[in-house]
Amino acid sequence: MSEFRTEHDSMGEVQVPKTALYGAQTQRALDNFAISSLTLPPRFIHAVVHIKKAAALANQELGLLDSDIAWAIAAACDSILAGHYVDQFPVDVFQTGSGTSTNMNVNEVIAHIASDLAGQKVHANDQVNMSQSSNDVIPSAIHVSAALALKQQLFPALEELHTSLLGKAEALHEVVKTGRTHLMDAMPLTFGQELEGWASQIESNYVRLQMALPQLLRLAQGGTAVGTGINAHPEFASKVTEYLSEATGLIFMPGDNFFALMSAQDTAVAISGQLKTLAVSLMKIANDLRWMNSGPLAGIGEINLKPLQPGSSIMPGKVNPVIPEAVCMVCAQVMGNDVSIGIAGQSGNFQLNVMLPLIAYNLLQSIELLSNACNELADKTIATFTVNHTSIEKALAQNPILVTALNPLIGYEKAAAIAKQAYAEGRAIIDVAQEQSGLSREQLEQLLNPEKLTRGGL
Repeated sequence: MSEFRTEHDSMGEVQVPKTALYGAQTQRALDNFAISSLTLPPRFIHAVVHIKKAAALANQELGLLDSDIAWAIAAACDSILAGHYVDQFPVDVFQTGSGTSTNMNVNEVIAHIASDLAGQKVHANDQVNMSQSSNDVIPSAIHVSAALALKQQLFPALEELHTSLLGKAEALHEVVKTGRTHLMDAMPLTFGQELEGWASQIESNYVRLQMALPQLLRLAQGGTAVGTGINAHPEFASKVTEYLSEATGLIFMPGDNFFALMSAQDTAVAISGQLKTLAVSLMKIANDLRWMNSGPLAGIGEINLKPLQPGSSIMPGKVNPVIPEAVCMVCAQVMGNDVSIGIAGQSGNFQLNVMLPLIAYNLLQSIELLSNACNELADKTIATFTVNHTSIEKALAQNPILVTALNPLIGYEKAAAIAKQAYAEGRAIIDVAQEQSGLSREQLEQLLNPEKLTRGGL
């Protein structure tokens, strides 16, 4: 028995595997785009499927689609959204820049399933794709999938990391440590202050992304081929967004200008920029943790990260800061994705951007990676690290920079001379200052109290 069946499209006949639910256009894409092993993620496919279901219901309500066909399309969509048929969406990311191959892949799979459910032929173009074009479906799916990924993945992860940082800051709010600027000893601060700074970075990123979210809720759906809405009912766009909002819990609406949303991807570029900023923040935090954990003997050794796995195949007992390292690699990937999205975003030639699949893939990957990195950092690093009090107190007691507190009383130059002598002789700053400043031991103990210095002021 043959393992293939014959399908046809406007270009002729194509041999398709018998077990495949897709048809001729998907098979042509598989034959033409054997470029990578990368496919668009399930979250993006589901966004397209959400749009197909909303479109079927809208067309039915507007009297354009038979109710039995609309029901079958909606039921097929529900089955895909439930997690079935994952293997039926194999089209390469690197395909036609409009994403037409992915749009037709989804149309064909839905049509196949709906035909079985309806007991009659459901056409991929005429019925599943009714009132739509790849040119408005794919840009809309980028917005829908990214908005849902932010809501369901990244925002909860940022909230968890922020809570973890504030909790650790509260637990360590009285622990004083040596500050560092230029990687060199500086005035003291508390662990709580340091972690509150990190928490503020995360909160700021969260706010920026929340402020950008409404832009993703405006969709190109309804613009059809070039933004004019040809072959779509005048009320189609508003009806589709109503059904999408009901299904997803987000309030989608037709875009103010379909031409802008289809010919450009400025919103995706802007969101990617905010994701890059978050990556920069996370890399700073992760690298601070790596430095603070360095040692245990020849490094800074202020904290001890929880040991998670052996750190060397040759050096027994070595343990490395693996989670911060993994987070840094995530951040590097996200920064690279942002460059790709920026280049792709400027590829809007006249009425259509022609790098949509690449934007979709990279944007969703960045959101997923950052979400997982935040969760790992919160659960396996921030919540579990311990403080090496002995190391901290030793460094603090010998820190000549504490002499900065004496500037208002003895002047910068005399304070600098005391600091240099303390460095050179390896002595505690208070001992040298007692000899050179003319201030009493009691005065110096008050002035050089590290905890008092963390509160600022004169």
